[in-house]
Amino acid sequence: MTVQENPQALHTAASGLRVLAVDDVPAALDDLCSLLREAPEVGSVTAAGDPLAALKSIRGGEYDAVFLDIAMPGLDGLELGELLRKLASPPVIVFVTAYDEHAVAAFGIGAVDYLLKPVRAERLAETLGRVARMAHADEPSGRPSAEAQVPDARVSNSMAALPVEVGGRTRYVQRGEVRFVEAHGDYVRLHAPSGVHLVRMPISRLEEYWEGAGFVRTHRGFLVALSAVRELRSDSVGGLLAHTDVGDVPVSRRHARQLRQRLLEAAQQGELERPT
Repeated sequence: MTVQENPQALHTAASGLRVLAVDDVPAALDDLCSLLREAPEVGSVTAAGDPLAALKSIRGGEYDAVFLDIAMPGLDGLELGELLRKLASPPVIVFVTAYDEHAVAAFGIGAVDYLLKPVRAERLAETLGRVARMAHADEPSGRPSAEAQVPDARVSNSMAALPVEVGGRTRYVQRGEVRFVEAHGDYVRLHAPSGVHLVRMPISRLEEYWEGAGFVRTHRGFLVALSAVRELRSDSVGGLLAHTDVGDVPVSRRHARQLRQRLLEAAQQGELERPT
């Protein structure tokens, strides 16, 4: 169990981010800490060589952000992330890993970014910009403002395919296949021509990462892909439905005006071709 602190940690400017980096591979931890310490947004860096050391460090001080490896012995990074988000004032969580298959789980527990090793300085700078906006927001850390929640294009791209279990096997459903999304507790149902697929992720979290790709909230429990909407029609009781080739999506009065406006804008931009 190792904890190494930046010698300047106690004398940093108040505006600098207080960052905890966690990785059980010493060389990887050193590389990440070096990149973080070179970043102008970062005021102090603490390094932890395993999850228990990280927990001990968190109990002893406050951090704006925690950069977590995933594959670690004992308590892995995802499990540690789950613990961190239950804190009264949780830090912003960023995962740093060599494996891309955990992205859905990472974003599902509230991570703001998912960095693949080796981390490039330019990519880290983008992440730190988002972390800084969230950490300095008026709301508590880990509960960002609406502006801060909008992910950049790179983060959205990492959610372009979701793994689903089909007959004991894992397959990937491309975002472009999905016509609409239906909330189902802590899960969502992805409705696509290939069928209905269940994914463990709250609909609010998926909305954050898919709204920039043309998905719009139509109802408390539904998102629809603008490109999948063939027409708007009335139901038997006068409600509004967005018709797609795999089913109709209810549209609440609250969301009807926004949906019509987004459909108009998409039509003007030639973005309403029939999905493939």
